[in-house]
Amino acid sequence: QVQLVESGGGLVQPGGSLRLSCARSGSRSIKYAMAWYRQAPGKQREFVARINPDGSTTYADSVKGRFTISRIDAEATAYLQMTRVEPEDTAVYYCWSAATWGQGVQVTVSS
Repeated sequence: QVQLVESGGGLVQPGGSLRLSCARSGSRSIKYAMAWYRQAPGKQREFVARINPDGSTTYADSVKGRFTISRIDAEATAYLQMTRVEPEDTAVYYCWSAATWGQGVQVTVSS
């Protein structure tokens, strides 16, 4: 059973940077996609970014050019590098892989 554990959230000022991590365990498969979603208060969960087994990536228009998703297969970990953050990026960020969700990590963008 796949388990996902996020870390790296916190408070960051507008224009700043933050890196989220998602550690995957419980599966021997090395071919899997990983993705990040987020949910702001009062809103539905929305797609942020995805990285496929071949390393190809997809981003939501709202974060394209500011966020970068990456992965280190040897560590079974995916990352979300967030730069030039905006107050609208405030949300709980969730990692997804193999139909499994992590517990979520809070990101707050505020001065």
